[in-house]
Amino acid sequence: KPGRLGKSGNAYLRAAMYMPALTAVRCDPYAKAFYESLVSRGKKKMQAIAAVMRKYLTGIWACMRGDEPFDTAKLFSSEHLRKA
Repeated sequence: KPGRLGKSGNAYLRAAMYMPALTAVRCDPYAKAFYESLVSRGKKKMQAIAAVMRKYLTGIWACMRGDEPFDTAKLFSSEHLRKA
């Protein structure tokens, strides 16, 4: 069977973050490098997507709390980008 996301947590939030995470993996070089490093370490693709979703969610929350603009360079390590 293909891997699936767990049912724990807010289903609406999980559904709302899924497509932005897929787009980020395709278009954002930082998210793409993070995703590819997770997959190369043996994580399933769905697990890597969920990790990107969580990174984006924590980044959005931090930006809302700190009144600063959203920047993916702050979320992801530049080490992943150098390896890609």
